[in-house]
Amino acid sequence: MVDMTLYTAFLVAAFALCITPGPDMMFIVAVGGRGGPRAGVMAAFGVACAMLVHSVAAALGLSALFTTLPTLYHVLRWAGAAYLLYLAVKAFRDRSVPGEESAAPGGAGMRRAFWQGAITNLLNPKVILFNVAFLPQFVDPSLGHVPGQLLLLGGTLVVMGFLWDGCVGLLSGRLGGLLRRSARLNRWLNIASGTVFTGLAVRLLAASPK
Repeated sequence: MVDMTLYTAFLVAAFALCITPGPDMMFIVAVGGRGGPRAGVMAAFGVACAMLVHSVAAALGLSALFTTLPTLYHVLRWAGAAYLLYLAVKAFRDRSVPGEESAAPGGAGMRRAFWQGAITNLLNPKVILFNVAFLPQFVDPSLGHVPGQLLLLGGTLVVMGFLWDGCVGLLSGRLGGLLRRSARLNRWLNIASGTVFTGLAVRLLAASPK
């Protein structure tokens, strides 16, 4: 169903993309630093699930709508920036003491981390445009089953991304756990996370569809 030469080239390119620090990785580090290892991994899982949605949309041709409807692109961009600013405000206002976060119901915290990762990625139109531009480069139309080829490529990218981002979330969570033992450092982590969220929001607002 796929050209193995193209697929091998895709694996190399996808690996390089996965290990290169980007907005998703920065977001996962911030969530893991504040919420611990499990929160970091769940944020990575949320991002991976959102990427899977993007891959399915690309295979169905839905992502191409963003290249023909600029208004839709800008609406999603502003919604994503607003959500990131909301998370930033929550982080800046967080005055919880060390250990208080881990004392909260684990299931609720993990679900929150998952949905934060998923929503942040889903509301980033640059990810949608990336799938439109990147995945088709490794598709061979002469083999047929173009949607299937796109799904395979997208699924591969999702798995590779989750394996890498999950490790990043785990490590950042463990490091954050050590730092959160100090009330002062715990407050610093919240400020750092809020700053990251704010920076991602500004980056998204400054982005253009081209």
